[in-house]
Amino acid sequence: MTTPLTTGAAEALRRLTAARAGHRPCPPVRDLLPPGDLRAAYAVQSAWTAARTAAGARVTGRKIGLTNPAVQAQLGVDQPDFGVLLDDMACPGDQPVDIGRTLQPRIEAEIAFVLSRDLDGPGTGPADVAAATAHVVAALEIVDSRIADWDIGIVDTVADNASAGLFVLGDRRRTLEGLDLPGCAMTLWRGEEIVSTGTGAACLTDPLVAVAWLAATARDLGAPLRAGETVLSGALGPVVPVAPGDRFRAEITGVGDVAARFTGGTP
Repeated sequence: MTTPLTTGAAEALRRLTAARAGHRPCPPVRDLLPPGDLRAAYAVQSAWTAARTAAGARVTGRKIGLTNPAVQAQLGVDQPDFGVLLDDMACPGDQPVDIGRTLQPRIEAEIAFVLSRDLDGPGTGPADVAAATAHVVAALEIVDSRIADWDIGIVDTVADNASAGLFVLGDRRRTLEGLDLPGCAMTLWRGEEIVSTGTGAACLTDPLVAVAWLAATARDLGAPLRAGETVLSGALGPVVPVAPGDRFRAEITGVGDVAARFTGGTP
């Protein structure tokens, strides 16, 4: 992921960086990049990541986006993508998430993989992912687009670090032994209301398939998955808008549960 930035890609990076710094969403960046050029979009993402790590942030994993057909339909895209997780994106489950850190937050429940070995070989498949997984946990990802009104195509979201925002991991660690990942059922509540449901099969048919896709794609782009990284494998159900004061809880059968509450609203 060391592709030099073209003039258009450099402007896309500037636009997205300004949106983050000014806390104000920006117009789409797809007009600045060749249509459908994912390598150019990943180069923008990589340049932003490099700037963040140069400033002291640490890469702790990756997130896979757009694995669920319902989410693809919601956002008008037709293929998965991935972004980078940094240490300051992780939010403790016992503390409120500062909604002021986000611009247009939405939330989704998914299964997070913690890797015990590198996944950098050719032909990585689901069995290789399973062998490289130390454990899985339930996770809530707070996705957040820097593009105004979530007016995104695949190039926009890739350049925008796959619309990554923040995330919360559950406390229960579960090995894969005896776990039917496609059959895991997810229920997401906002307060007492069920707002999203799904299963592991909605994540590219199996979260292991999603992580294998990520391993191959990241390797091809020169940034393979490494031991110790956390991988958010993709939404198990539709994403849900977040408002100040919201409280969410997700349960994933066989995996565990996870909760997040947001600042603001009525005490």
